[in-house]
Amino acid sequence: MSFKQFDLHRSIESAVQTIGYTVPTPIQLQTIPLILQGKDLMGLAQTGTGKTAAFALPILHRLMEGSRKRLRALILAPTRELAEQIHEAIDELGGETKLKSVAIYGGVNKTPQIRKLREGAEIVVACPGRLIDLDDQDAVRFSNLEILVIDEADRMFDMGFLPDIRKIVKRLPAKRQTLLFSATMPGDIRELAKEILHKPVTVQVGEGIPVSTVSHAVFPVEPHLKTALLMKLIEGTNTESVLVFARTKHRTTRVAAQMKRAGFAVASLQGDLSQSRRQAAIEGFRNGKYRILVATDIAARGIDITRISHVINYDMPDTVDAYTHRIGRTGRALKTGDAFTFATPEDGALVGNIENVLGEKIERRTLEGFDYRASAPAGSGTSGGPHYPARYGSQAKMPRRFPEMKGSASPRRGPQVSGARRAPRSLEGFPLPFHSSKAK
Repeated sequence: MSFKQFDLHRSIESAVQTIGYTVPTPIQLQTIPLILQGKDLMGLAQTGTGKTAAFALPILHRLMEGSRKRLRALILAPTRELAEQIHEAIDELGGETKLKSVAIYGGVNKTPQIRKLREGAEIVVACPGRLIDLDDQDAVRFSNLEILVIDEADRMFDMGFLPDIRKIVKRLPAKRQTLLFSATMPGDIRELAKEILHKPVTVQVGEGIPVSTVSHAVFPVEPHLKTALLMKLIEGTNTESVLVFARTKHRTTRVAAQMKRAGFAVASLQGDLSQSRRQAAIEGFRNGKYRILVATDIAARGIDITRISHVINYDMPDTVDAYTHRIGRTGRALKTGDAFTFATPEDGALVGNIENVLGEKIERRTLEGFDYRASAPAGSGTSGGPHYPARYGSQAKMPRRFPEMKGSASPRRGPQVSGARRAPRSLEGFPLPFHSSKAK
């Protein structure tokens, strides 16, 4: 199997070879022929499966024929980071086609975006809010639009963009090809698909479960010990780059600041940062200036970096779908990765739900040499964690056992990226809160 089987325009094939693409991913293999045939499509696949190229390549091929300097393809994305990354991918794949793409999103000066639109971009990659704003100013012309792509549709829903998407769709030509991509398919997205897709073909890859190249582990810990455990874990683990998820903007900033003071090359990413600081954090993480990035869910959406070796859930996500999205940042582009999750006593039910989706128990681990009995400072939870539960008292010791999680765990022997990347584990001197396994 190779990209030659799609019979793409020679300038696009040349770019594919230059980039180094050789074998299409499953989502590309199944969707590209259908898109080339002009069919509406609903693609279900997790982050990191090659969705961008799956729609970008056939779009570029189609636009090689027909008029230029008119908006003919619109791609909607939930975040400015994702919009910028799709735009960059299109520029790379279409570098020899002379087709122009422009990224449209808020938080930056709109004047350069308007200028690029007026210069005649054939492809627009946009966040819904800024696109509506520019259309209201008569800066966008949809009359020649042929293709609409809605990427990360479930994230759009989570971020409250569905009303904006419906508003945009009403302004587009009724006769068009529409492609919708999503990692999950909640009811509201299915309703949207029924509204905007015409006799769609559905392609599903992975059946809504995390990619198989990711290995999972749970680290039981009390809330006030999370940051200390995080630093100890990273110090003792062979990592390439680490994406850490925290629940709130404040906690993201605080954990990153504590790690920076401890000497870690770390940056934070959360919604209150300016666009320039957000971009600096992402670029620094991508080029290796920062080994660790601490981020909230919303801020991390759209991060497309293939060399993330570890995702660490400092805070448990709210849902199984959110867990799937988080860990989809590792194990990408046929590489392997690890997903570590810090679990407090209150997280047992969600861990059980994640295990049901995975179809197997997740290995529980403890870290050798880490003091799990350290007390919380009086009056508050420290080390970046939430307030220490009042039932234990401000100076209480860690409870002897966590409430038992559903089921027992058997170790998962997942693939390794390189070397002995498994963290040290020990059963000695620590009453395990969950079932675990001992390191060899």
